[in-house]
Amino acid sequence: MSNALVAGVDMVKFAKPGQQKPYREMASTAIKGAVVEAGIDPSAIEQAYGSYIYGDSTCAQHALYDAFMTGIPVINVNNNCSSGSSAIFMARQAVQSGAVDCALAFGFEEMQPGALGSHWDDRESPFENFLDVLDRAEYPKGPLALRCFGAAGHHYMETYGAAPDLFAKVAVKTRNHAALNPNALFTAELTVEDVMAAPVLYMDYLTRLMCCPPTCGAGAAIICSEAFAKRHGIEHGVEIVAQAMATDTPATWDNPINLVGADMTRRAAHEVYELAGIGAEEVDVVELHDCFTTNEVITYEGLGLCAEGEATAFVDNGDNTYGGKFVVNPSGGLMSKGHPIGATGLAKCYELVNQLRNTAGQRQVAGARVALQHNLGLGGAAVVTMYRRA
Repeated sequence: MSNALVAGVDMVKFAKPGQQKPYREMASTAIKGAVVEAGIDPSAIEQAYGSYIYGDSTCAQHALYDAFMTGIPVINVNNNCSSGSSAIFMARQAVQSGAVDCALAFGFEEMQPGALGSHWDDRESPFENFLDVLDRAEYPKGPLALRCFGAAGHHYMETYGAAPDLFAKVAVKTRNHAALNPNALFTAELTVEDVMAAPVLYMDYLTRLMCCPPTCGAGAAIICSEAFAKRHGIEHGVEIVAQAMATDTPATWDNPINLVGADMTRRAAHEVYELAGIGAEEVDVVELHDCFTTNEVITYEGLGLCAEGEATAFVDNGDNTYGGKFVVNPSGGLMSKGHPIGATGLAKCYELVNQLRNTAGQRQVAGARVALQHNLGLGGAAVVTMYRRA
């Protein structure tokens, strides 16, 4: 069974809520761009998977129809913050299984200002068990994501003796990367002092500049078989070497770090490394899910970029940036590029495909051949994808 390829990618620059174009317009722009970049006719696409979490059913069809209407199956994908990578997962699976030769994965989101909230407060929440864990540990109340990732960071500090400025240093690194990315939303330089002095949002340490803001945007990717690429003369395809999705097990309830997906990440990453026959040490560039800088720190360890409890040394040694062991989030990540939930996984794919094609401009990771993508959704799902220059 041959691996699937990413034949074309595109994204629209993310925007603050209230400054965006309609999701239909953003998504169709990204879709058209990916089709053009792949150099194919839309009629060659056999299935489409559209990801978003804020919108009515069949928003994916509405978004796609401005790009093309060919009557193909369209599947609406909702898997919380891993929705975009879940769309890629399904498109890759359809291609790799032989069900289709070419599929489209796309994602989009129009978000509202402020902390994420539920739109369905007239029924049971999927996060009741999460709240029970936090309540039993007597973590302060707050918006769900802020509370979960704030508790995880606090637990990390208590367990491994880390200081709050660890999370500030990650924010500074991320903003430095964003300054090189024309698609990044926030590019102003930061210092550790800036981050630590920002308004505190949770407990006594998590500041506004350690949290990603709600944003709006879209991205798209064309996934095809090697045979399809050969028939259509696609020579710039990037190989999806391995991909895995993990969901929760009872270990999720063990501690606040597992509650935000660390165990899912470990299991998905392990499966990817096993399937690919390529270890973490061979990865050149990583786009991971930094919705909060606390999660970036936790994910270093979950992906095996450093040993458990060693993130402080990893960051202090510069092993998460240019000149270190890995370049993590060269795009600026969710923290600085933005996090329109349904589009996030597609934007990560866009960044890594460009890195492996050596077309990432000023932020290019020299000699990048192997890339790792991580997308995490509470509730939960973690998707890890490994790409390689074809």
